Amino acid sequence: MSGTDRPLRLFEGYGIEIEAAVVERSSLDVLPVVDELLRRASGGDAWVEDFDDGAIGWSNELVAHVVEMKTNGPVPSFDGVAASFRASGARLDALLAELGARRLPTAAHPWMDPTRETRIWPHHHGDVYRAYDRLFDCRRHGWANLQSVHLNLPFGDEAEFGVLMAAVRAALPLIPALAASSPVLEGRVTGRLDERLHHYWTNSRRARAMTGDVIPEPAYGYEAYRREVLAPIDVELEALGADPVLIGRSFTNARGAIARFDRMAVEIRLVDAQECTRHDVAVTAAVAAVVRALVEERWSPRARQAEFPGAELVQQALAAVERGPAAPLVSAGFAGLFGCSMEQAPDLGALWRRILPAAWDGPEELEEPLRVVLERGTLAERILAALGPEPDADRLRAVYAELADACAADRAFRP
Repeated sequence: MSGTDRPLRLFEGYGIEIEAAVVERSSLDVLPVVDELLRRASGGDAWVEDFDDGAIGWSNELVAHVVEMKTNGPVPSFDGVAASFRASGARLDALLAELGARRLPTAAHPWMDPTRETRIWPHHHGDVYRAYDRLFDCRRHGWANLQSVHLNLPFGDEAEFGVLMAAVRAALPLIPALAASSPVLEGRVTGRLDERLHHYWTNSRRARAMTGDVIPEPAYGYEAYRREVLAPIDVELEALGADPVLIGRSFTNARGAIARFDRMAVEIRLVDAQECTRHDVAVTAAVAAVVRALVEERWSPRARQAEFPGAELVQQALAAVERGPAAPLVSAGFAGLFGCSMEQAPDLGALWRRILPAAWDGPEELEEPLRVVLERGTLAERILAALGPEPDADRLRAVYAELADACAADRAFRP
């Protein structure tokens, strides 16, 4: 996570990774051409898995219709990050246009049939992806049809790891209430705001230790984390006869936040991809601000965060997956983590509106995207408003074409 001679300390850097679906320009059906995209970007004949576009890198994912854009290493603040993503996104879009393709935002393609349309990445690291596919059948929504945003927050030593993980655990249940963007799956409105996370909870059920309860266990030391989180994953994978390429690898840990000891960072994974990269960056900045406020004990003491029952955090997160900002707070204890009573913040939307202005320390350019979310609803809610009651296939395509336009223009989706 650090390019210096020492690990970055808490909040000295941020790493952001943003995924997007690649689709055919007119039909908006998934188009598995990311391998050709990266090869053309590199200017050579060989298949490559990544491309360095200055401040931003591009890379592949499990399936060949998803491209990831990410900061090339940690950035010291969120200043200028949205502009870097916007400029790189414009170059990426120009190459996609040559392939008859474009980006489609949100966290799940609304009508993809993963059993029929999935193409597992066949090139470098394909052995890892094929091993996953053999074990779990990745031609499913929880694997082949998802686009997320990851936020990496550094820690400098074991003490900082414990402090950071405790704060992250407390903040995770809030995230779907700000970031939910996947209310449509298989061509229909499901009644749930965050289909990506609904499937995330169960996509590796065969090896339950991989996701656990999604909210991480209260393991705040290096050895405790390896013993309580990582070791059971390997035990379970070996019992299932998993390919050795999956054993002893940190990426098999699929919780909503994971320790990346190779990067000396905690990676938060519960953010749905938004309508454009500016909104993606704004949401990650909001999450980082709330985590920092928790670390600094502005609302609750560290011990209370560390000891908070995991079952209540899971209950709160699942409610947010279903109802987003309308999800009621599960307990006075949870409200107290953020210095509120349940009367002051009866639901997660009210909680966000109360705590984000107090915690916010990001650049002014990211405030407008957050106002859109707080005042007009999550992207999932705005999509539903645009679709109207009982939308047909034509209406779905029209609304998602507008979302693709918003992505290309790096602007808010306002139905």
